[in-house]
Amino acid sequence: MTHVVQIEYCTQCRWLPRAAWLAQELLTTFEAELAQLSLKPGTGGVFVVRVDGEVVWDRRAQGFPEPTAVKRLVRDRVAPGRTLGHSDRP
Repeated sequence: MTHVVQIEYCTQCRWLPRAAWLAQELLTTFEAELAQLSLKPGTGGVFVVRVDGEVVWDRRAQGFPEPTAVKRLVRDRVAPGRTLGHSDRP
């Protein structure tokens, strides 16, 4: 099964570079598991990562994510049990 990831980011806050960088990290890590990764412009300080429509990270509740934290959350949904190598180390 292939999955869809969406990163919604605030255009007012100019968070496109951060969203694009995170998108690159996820596409590189999960190239076989993802059917699509989209960037969705938003406003009001939004920075939300969704997998198959389910919110896995919301900046308002959790702050800005480290890429490894998002990778773990995405991995748990798209490739459970798969190792992320050095990203899995505490």
